[in-house]
Amino acid sequence: MDVLSVLSAARLVPVVVLDDAAQADGLAGALVAGGLPVAEVTFRTAAAAESIRMMAERGDILVGAGTVLTVEQVDQAVAAGASYVVSPGLSRAVVERCGEHGVLALPGAVTATEIQAALELGLTTVKFFPAGTSGGAPAIKALAAPFGGVRFVPTGGVGPKNLADYLALPAVAAVGGSWMVPRDLVAAGDLAEVTRLTSEAVALAQRLAPAPA
Repeated sequence: MDVLSVLSAARLVPVVVLDDAAQADGLAGALVAGGLPVAEVTFRTAAAAESIRMMAERGDILVGAGTVLTVEQVDQAVAAGASYVVSPGLSRAVVERCGEHGVLALPGAVTATEIQAALELGLTTVKFFPAGTSGGAPAIKALAAPFGGVRFVPTGGVGPKNLADYLALPAVAAVGGSWMVPRDLVAAGDLAEVTRLTSEAVALAQRLAPAPA
């Protein structure tokens, strides 16, 4: 399975914060029901690894680990079943460990220097984070000019109101966001609302930028 192709086809990557692993299976089901069988589970809580394990075991959703800062977290994420690893910044050690495990690394890069460093590590796709405060879509458009082969996954400050700005850019592979998986709704177990928000997000993304055939 080409993880990057799956993410690009989905166009959206829900960024999930789970406080209790018991919520993981239900949330995964809500995302699948909403037409978005993809999730990035952040390592911001102690429940992350077990949540990834429970979601990955379902077999119907592509699960990655987010906010991965250390080599140890890479090992935990991959052991739990993560198919890709996302970091807020660029760490050579994290990227190299992902390579050793054979999983996709999506490190954060928002400057020309960081993008060049990612290229030197053999990467062609980076997370553009935090997108909203790093120049947004205009910055990605500007960086895509000299870095023609690089694709971006903007995350941070992205929502329905500015989604079109990002999806209109050929250099954007997918967009990360949490508006369809609000932490309070997940914690409250309001999965019907998560499914509704996810369906809306999928419909909006498809309307703005249909996935390539």
